Amino acid sequence: MKQTRQRVLGALADGPVSGPRLADEFAISRAAVWKHVEALREEGFVIESDDSGYRLIEIPEMSGAALELGLDAPFEIEYHKVIDSTNARARTLAANGATDSVVVASAQTAGRGRRNREWESPPGGVYLSIVCQPDLSPAESPLYTLAAAVATTRAARETGIDARIKWPNDVLVVNENDERKLAGILTEMQGEAGQVAWLVVGIGVNVDDPNIDGAVGLRNDQADKTEATERNAIETRIFVQRLLEEFDTLRNNTDAILPAWRDNAITLGRRVRAQTPRGDVIGQATDIESPGALVIETNDGNVRIHAGDCEHLHQT
Repeated sequence: MKQTRQRVLGALADGPVSGPRLADEFAISRAAVWKHVEALREEGFVIESDDSGYRLIEIPEMSGAALELGLDAPFEIEYHKVIDSTNARARTLAANGATDSVVVASAQTAGRGRRNREWESPPGGVYLSIVCQPDLSPAESPLYTLAAAVATTRAARETGIDARIKWPNDVLVVNENDERKLAGILTEMQGEAGQVAWLVVGIGVNVDDPNIDGAVGLRNDQADKTEATERNAIETRIFVQRLLEEFDTLRNNTDAILPAWRDNAITLGRRVRAQTPRGDVIGQATDIESPGALVIETNDGNVRIHAGDCEHLHQT
């Protein structure tokens, strides 16, 4: 039924189109056509009807059907206005065999970040979790975190802001000497015998001002007023679609992930402090190596950090 409804919506987007024509094209009754149109209206689509047929007038900013409309990536999307955790829901879908599914929410009540830290997820953001069954070993799974960071950065940069990647999993907005957090990424997986069974990539993005210290939204990045005014018209739906399309492109060409990450990184070339279970490592970040290790040049030689927190230090 959902597939038919999405096909009806696609026809309406190219409309106007009559009910009888929709019934004939999709081999359903006219009553079924009406039910699909009414369901779309309940989801927030503005659909008018006159002698020429049905006409799509307005698309809601966020809904599952709206996010799938025109999406150039093979994802099935489930939307919630509020959810406890998109990653938790995605894990359930993954455990039930789902793949290429995306859970999207406008707010979370129990969001979590790395190391089970609380992740503030107020209304005014977009929180999504992508369910995949990639042909990867567990050791290669960090590549999908890198791909998500690149996809988020590219989609954000298309809105006109200077978004950059901070190792290991943050996307920042850079203005002069100011760096503020725009998005964070959390990847979870289950695998055995050298093969990933499923992988969930969670991405939390601030769209409006999150009112959180050190954070910024797509629409409130402190850029000049003219650009900021233009960006107030940012369509969250289009942003999410572009993020998913970029992620899909990268996961289908994993050789492109590391070069793309380097091109969008702000960490490389910076003096950093990496906090690891074995202690702090201080030096200059010089490169990233597969599947996501940060290379830091220290007084004692190069050190590769596979996991930890990274702090950008002032140059001395």
